[in-house]
Amino acid sequence: MFVDRAKIEIRSGKGGNGAVSFRREPFVPEGGPDGGDGGKGGDIVIVADKNLRTLMDFRYKKKYAAENGQDGMKKKKFGRNGQDLVIKVPQGTVVIDEKTGLVMQDMVEDGQSFVAAKGGRGGKGNVHYKNSVRQAPNFAEAGTEARERTIILELKMIADVGLVGFPNVGKSSLLAVSTSARPKIENYHFTTIEPNLGVVHIHDTSFVMADIAGIIEGAHRGLGLGLKFLKHIERTRVLIHVVDVSGSEGRDPIEDFEKINSELLKYSESVARKPMLVAANKIDLIGEDAPGYLKFKEYVESRGYRVFPVSAPIRQGVPALLDAALAELQKALAEPEPEPEYQYFDFETDDIDPDYREVYVAREKGAYVVTGKQLKKIFDSTNFNDFGSLRYLYKYIEKKGAIDKMIEMGLEEGDTIRIFDYEFEYYDEY
Repeated sequence: MFVDRAKIEIRSGKGGNGAVSFRREPFVPEGGPDGGDGGKGGDIVIVADKNLRTLMDFRYKKKYAAENGQDGMKKKKFGRNGQDLVIKVPQGTVVIDEKTGLVMQDMVEDGQSFVAAKGGRGGKGNVHYKNSVRQAPNFAEAGTEARERTIILELKMIADVGLVGFPNVGKSSLLAVSTSARPKIENYHFTTIEPNLGVVHIHDTSFVMADIAGIIEGAHRGLGLGLKFLKHIERTRVLIHVVDVSGSEGRDPIEDFEKINSELLKYSESVARKPMLVAANKIDLIGEDAPGYLKFKEYVESRGYRVFPVSAPIRQGVPALLDAALAELQKALAEPEPEPEYQYFDFETDDIDPDYREVYVAREKGAYVVTGKQLKKIFDSTNFNDFGSLRYLYKYIEKKGAIDKMIEMGLEEGDTIRIFDYEFEYYDEY
């Protein structure tokens, strides 16, 4: 099965906590703090690999997590950094942040990589909190929390040459005789959902060809699975437009040709500008002298396209078509591809959280509840068996104006203040 889209959850490693430790040496009964820093959490790194062809692996595994940083240790020893987790994706994969819908990275080159989720920073050990007033700090900094996000992987560079056209015009037959692929070929009036891929071996070289699912009118608006099919086309370099020139389905070949081209143009001008060859298939049913074929050929050539009369099942005209496709592909590869028009994810803004230092107060079930992101980090760093550490937490809340807010809301002595899972009673002289 060809898988071209997957949604996965990624989680970087949490930063290790700083250590609370004191020197314990002979003849030094009251040694100073020597708690080391925690290690950095591992990153989630996405890497493009040209040897991968599908997103099949992500169909079965949906969650990926990097290693947490190790906690700091005594004697000022740093905790070990968490190991990065490398996720390999096929070259041509577009990585999208689900929450914003913005493109995080377009994985065009083999070996291209980026950090999709940064690991948390390690917390500082208690050695950093010693000062002239606080000689023996009994608390340390907690490591920064892991970064979690859901990302969408879309594989769009699926082939060098793509076969496009209405269902049942002979694309599967052309793929079968041109490559080692063995698609199921029947007289279907509907289309398969996934593209079939095959390798064309020609003149001591090769290229990948894809039978892309048939397009219907309105595909650019998402009718049927139109947008899905058009995205397959977007990253092929050369198109072969297969048309049933015999009219065996009772349709007009010129109308079919125009309808497909119209859908490509409405979806994307860059897709419509791709090099295109036209395969006039089923020519054996009418012959190259038939008025209908000559009319079609004249019309298509007047639009600037080259027409190749073929009969896929008996390989009539197929070698000439493949030679022309290879020549167009080599020209396309020699020219840099235009940059796709994406709205990109802003990593700098993502690292800046304007809400980080805000402290919020609410009244819930008879208690005053205080929350905040930086507050959570300080809370996790608090030693609740140490008065100085508790005092530091309280002073932070007071400095942020949370006490004044609660007094405005009616806070009185003896009332309960809850900070995450810790509760205490409020007193003025606290």
